[in-house]
Amino acid sequence: MAASFASLPTFNFVNSSRFPRRRIDSYCSKKPLEVRCHETKQRGTFSSLKECAISLALSVGLMAAVPSISLPPNAYAAANPAISDVSVLISGPPIKDPGALLRYALPIDNKAIREVQKPLEDITDSLKIAGVKALDSVERNVRQANRSLQQGKSMIVAGFAEPKKDHGNEMIEKLEAGMQDMLQIVEDRKRDAVAPKQKEILEYVGGIEEDMVDGFPYEVPEEYRNMPLLKGRATVDMKVKIKDNPNLEECVFRIVLDGYNAPVTAGNFVDLVERHFYDGMEIQRSDGFVVQTGDPEGPAEGFIDPSTEKMRTVPLEIMVTGKKTPFYGSTLEELGLYKAQVMLPFNAFGTMAMAREEFENDSGSSQVFWLLKESELTPSNSNILDGRYAVFGYVTQNEDYLADLKVGDVIESIQVVSGLDNLANPSYKIAG
Repeated sequence: MAASFASLPTFNFVNSSRFPRRRIDSYCSKKPLEVRCHETKQRGTFSSLKECAISLALSVGLMAAVPSISLPPNAYAAANPAISDVSVLISGPPIKDPGALLRYALPIDNKAIREVQKPLEDITDSLKIAGVKALDSVERNVRQANRSLQQGKSMIVAGFAEPKKDHGNEMIEKLEAGMQDMLQIVEDRKRDAVAPKQKEILEYVGGIEEDMVDGFPYEVPEEYRNMPLLKGRATVDMKVKIKDNPNLEECVFRIVLDGYNAPVTAGNFVDLVERHFYDGMEIQRSDGFVVQTGDPEGPAEGFIDPSTEKMRTVPLEIMVTGKKTPFYGSTLEELGLYKAQVMLPFNAFGTMAMAREEFENDSGSSQVFWLLKESELTPSNSNILDGRYAVFGYVTQNEDYLADLKVGDVIESIQVVSGLDNLANPSYKIAG
């Protein structure tokens, strides 16, 4: 039986601790990480998100990792915690792009590169302007970023970790060239070429920022220090076989796991991936709100460690802005941090988090879920999930097609494609 998702609606699944489910169809082409979508969507058993909200208010036990939706009347009356420079830079409309969220979540303190990053991220908003008029705004974004780069280059270079300086300088050169290419695109009035070039440029920015990280920035608490820990980031590809649909074949979802902000949770997942725990497992919930899997066959609700013959669990793990280490074992509500900003928010479509029992914060094991979209209960930057469930990654490619998965579709494989060397204490090497 899957764990209950306490702060999500039950959608008429009150008697089941598994997330509610819905059916959606889509498929990926055979080309690497490219997706084509069959547009047919099934609405499921509910007629609107408002009905979901009502259902959620009535029942608080959906998935293994979401706490009750009942909040104390003074829940949002607490004072704001200290806000970091990064928070100031990214204030405004909520960031929903998974790549941007991951860039801002890196453990760096270099205002110069953030001032280059922000106008480049803002190109996304510029492209919301109709027609070629958007290009004038894009040009302003790029010129602002270029000025910031030239003015702050010395501070950026000084921020590189010593072993990564050569690569960092190479990324700066590519960034400069990429911005010049973007200006040429604007001059040629090629609007359709802007978004792909923006993505490329921001990858260079992300590379520069990652080259500023010098090792793992903190010590995990002693009680968790011997568990599998992801001390950095890892990327995995999840291949899902679509069943019962002649138009669909398979989808490959690329997921970036963030061990900087959730080393225990992400490390646990990578360790299970290396054990092939998820290979052959079905999608167990898909209801338009979340997609969930990870509940093994049999009475156990999580991974049974063969070395102990007991279910391995991980603590609730939440990193907030302005703190150097995560909080363990308590929700932010329980800590009284009602307005704290989490480093990995439930902002993006395809936010990945650990499920747990509703009233047991440290009961996460193998069940994971992906948030599909916003609702009245989960608006970006002010939702009931942040600080209650441990986010540890984002789907960065093909995320839109998570909504096309349905219960019974099969995870053919999940494979680590990079970052496995960041996994400390891998138990899969010790016991099969």
